Amino acid sequence: MAFVKDMLRMWAHSWKRFISIAMITLLGVAVLTGIYAGCRDAFRSTDRFFDAQGLHDVQVLSTAGLSNGDIAALRKVNGVAKVQAERSQEVTFDLDGRKSATMQEIGTNGIDQPYLQEGRMPKKAGEIAVTRKFIRDSGKHIGSRLTVTPESASSDTSDTSDTNGADGTNETNGTDEAPSFPTKLTIVGVVLDPQNLSNPDGYSAMTSFRSTATTDYTFFAPSDGVTGTLCTSATLLVKGAAAESTFDESYENTVKQVTDRIDGTVKTDRQKARRQELLDAGNRKIADARAEADKKFADAQSQIDANRQQFNQQVDQIVSMQAGAAAAGAAANGANAGAAAAAGATTPQLDETTRETMRETIIAASPELTQAKQQLDQAQSQLNEQKASTEQTLKTKENELKTSIPQVRWYVQDRQSLGGFSALKSDLDSIQSLGNAFPIVFLLVAVMMSLTAMARMVEEDRSLIGTYVGLGYGRLAVASRYLLFALLACLIGGGLGLLVGFLGIPAFLLVVLQGMYVMPGLRLEYDWLYGSLGIALFVVGVLAATIYACVQEMRQTPASLLRPKAPRAGSRILLERLRPVWNRMGFLSKVTARNIFRFKSRLIMTVGGVAGCTALIVCGLAINDTVADLGIKQYRDIYQYDLMVVSDDSDASAMRTKVASDGRVTSSLDVRIESGDLAISGGGDGDSGKAGSSGSESIQLVAVPEKHLSDLGEMVTLQPVSSGMLGTSGVGKTGSLKLDDDGVIVAQSAASALGVKAGSKVRLTNGDGVRATAKVSAVNRNLIGSDVYVSETYYAKLFDSKDAKNTKNSKSSEDSEALTWNAMLAKLSGSDTSQTDYAESLEEDSSVMKAVSCAHMADSFKFDLMGAVVALIVALAGGLALVVLFTLANTNVSERVREMATLKVLGFFDREVHHYVNREMMILTVMGVILGLPLGRLVGGMLTMALNMPSLYFEVEVKPLSYVIAAVATMAFALLVQLFVNPVLDRIDPISSLKSVE
Repeated sequence: MAFVKDMLRMWAHSWKRFISIAMITLLGVAVLTGIYAGCRDAFRSTDRFFDAQGLHDVQVLSTAGLSNGDIAALRKVNGVAKVQAERSQEVTFDLDGRKSATMQEIGTNGIDQPYLQEGRMPKKAGEIAVTRKFIRDSGKHIGSRLTVTPESASSDTSDTSDTNGADGTNETNGTDEAPSFPTKLTIVGVVLDPQNLSNPDGYSAMTSFRSTATTDYTFFAPSDGVTGTLCTSATLLVKGAAAESTFDESYENTVKQVTDRIDGTVKTDRQKARRQELLDAGNRKIADARAEADKKFADAQSQIDANRQQFNQQVDQIVSMQAGAAAAGAAANGANAGAAAAAGATTPQLDETTRETMRETIIAASPELTQAKQQLDQAQSQLNEQKASTEQTLKTKENELKTSIPQVRWYVQDRQSLGGFSALKSDLDSIQSLGNAFPIVFLLVAVMMSLTAMARMVEEDRSLIGTYVGLGYGRLAVASRYLLFALLACLIGGGLGLLVGFLGIPAFLLVVLQGMYVMPGLRLEYDWLYGSLGIALFVVGVLAATIYACVQEMRQTPASLLRPKAPRAGSRILLERLRPVWNRMGFLSKVTARNIFRFKSRLIMTVGGVAGCTALIVCGLAINDTVADLGIKQYRDIYQYDLMVVSDDSDASAMRTKVASDGRVTSSLDVRIESGDLAISGGGDGDSGKAGSSGSESIQLVAVPEKHLSDLGEMVTLQPVSSGMLGTSGVGKTGSLKLDDDGVIVAQSAASALGVKAGSKVRLTNGDGVRATAKVSAVNRNLIGSDVYVSETYYAKLFDSKDAKNTKNSKSSEDSEALTWNAMLAKLSGSDTSQTDYAESLEEDSSVMKAVSCAHMADSFKFDLMGAVVALIVALAGGLALVVLFTLANTNVSERVREMATLKVLGFFDREVHHYVNREMMILTVMGVILGLPLGRLVGGMLTMALNMPSLYFEVEVKPLSYVIAAVATMAFALLVQLFVNPVLDRIDPISSLKSVE
């Protein structure tokens, strides 16, 4: 009992050490669990939301639409739980200029169900639900009416002539019709599209531009009022996928098994079958057209024949009358009366030649008969010409049918192809990578500080330990006094750390996340396993340090422990050998130098602890500086142009005319911009049809006219880069990179994410979905967006293959040189504000799809989530620095109580004693800061390399001000600690402190 009371008394006396260990553990556990818990809560809430709304696991698109046979084939794939046929239609409407939208049928099989936020779901024809983004942009509300105009052609079905079966056929008979939606619409609800959780009122980085196949909004309509049997896509749910977290690798593996099965045989078979359906439909249409034409020609021929017969009868009647009259006259002039009577009784018999001669004579003599004969002959001639022309046309279409219908291509996509999903996953993964790295530094600092504090605590009880051991207490029992002390401090600190880590930090992160994404049903959850392991990690580290300190002391005999510890043997320090310096130092300066360098363990612990904390602050500020400079570097340094204007292909000429007529452009470059995909080559010939798979990046493909390749360098800074270490990269000389016809220039952001370098082979997908293997001629410095530059000639070489010619909207070899330059890079006159206003005014023009001012982008680019996490890390690092300095300062004082007492006996005033002790701490702090500044830059480089985010490359930047802030903050913490240490020095009693321990 006395042993326990003494232990409790010792714990109460060492309350400062207890608080220090508890606080370090609290901060460490909070950092270890906080960022993880925030990301985990976001992951789980979105996963629950996706499951509740039935977000598709796989989506199948086809260049020719999907027939009933395609849907039936997908249902038979092993592992598919549900298949939902999707019908959609692109429409346009007027909203401060032409805008586009996708009319999407609300699925009836529970897949991709919109989440109702306000109003009700549409039920009748003409009712729609819209997104919050549309409500914000249009100013409309529930009950508002809207009129839309269907696009002339759907992007999801093939574009063929009237006689080649453009609409395709179903599996039985008849012809599939493209979907058609009502055009007079009424808004009845506001919904959240599960495929895009972006917060329309939050931050959205504009790192890419829409292709002609992308619309501004999505309108959700019920099946009522929708006509057409052709499906634009099919969405699938995979068996067992809902049981997995959509962000885990196990989910990806489950889905991949099904996509591989579809890619294996179903896709190939159905592509051929669908094309054959189109061919059969085309042949049927041609056959029907031939039968209909033959029927019309037969009717026309019958009519002509009937008219000709009537005409001939009329002429024959005249011939007969004239022949009879001639015979009667001849009889009257010389025959007997009987012969005359006989001749009058019968018509004379004429041979065919005579009759035909008489017919021609009669017709020629009569203008009316001549005109009638000419009309009949002309009608017959026209009919014959029409027959020949129609037959030739039909034969030509029969010959052209196979070449005019493109090869049907399927594209099998998973959730990674959804922009909103991949953006959320990338953001959370990057933040979680920071959460996995920083706790390591906290753990190391915690172990170091615990070793320092517990070693001093054990050393102070040296004689007491000897007494207990001498009385027969086991070394384990004696050591338990300190082990339980450290364990209790860790448990209390860890428990508080769990509260902060699973409540405080996640709540902060989720507030920031909800400003970027809409996540219904978000709630904070506790992970027992991870939380317990987090505390256990720090408990093991601290207890290991405590055991080491106990072993170092208790390996001695009780007699040795009962005697005072022998003073450290005197020794010279290196500075003493520098006589010119040493001789000019004062007495107290020499004492300070010896105290600093003779006690190596204290030097290492103090400098290491301060350096670690300073490094954490610098690291956080480095990430903040790197993110803050992204927009300025990209839009003012790399992009030399001031304006980018993008239009539809059909409006390209009008767009250029509009920009030229405004008179604001000083120089410009016409280019073609398409949204495409870049993937690592080696997965086949690029014909797998699987988009959005791992190892791919969404890109902005920029084709440059052959005659203006040299002008690209005037609009974009072309600098070759090579991968460096620790977040650095080797940047070549500006202007040393040229675009040629031997390969493509890939942006550094995409190249870094995929591990691509100059000379690599990549799989490139253009805006029409045509894929080709391209050579990377160089990697260009680029921080935001993933641009890939290609010359006009190399573009034609890549995408004018046989498959490309058979793909919708592809160019034939005859007109491949005439790419449509649908975009313009331009330099403008005027201030940044006027350039921004001009870009906004251009977007109101109907010929302009997107106009972006680089000045506006440079000023408005932000990364709120990363900034919030950096602020959190810097705050925690500052708290750790304060705790570390407090622990080291108190340990320093406790080790030197007799020294301080001696100084007081010698006549030192309290202020002089303060200066004597604090000067050493400040020197050690300065040394730690000097070491921590470059260490922070090093760690910051490694962490930014781990932040692998789509369309972003973090070029590490640490501003001088950040170094100053880190140094000043650490020194300020050191000065703050002095305010707590000085009263302790004042309370040292020289008499009691100098008593002999004998």
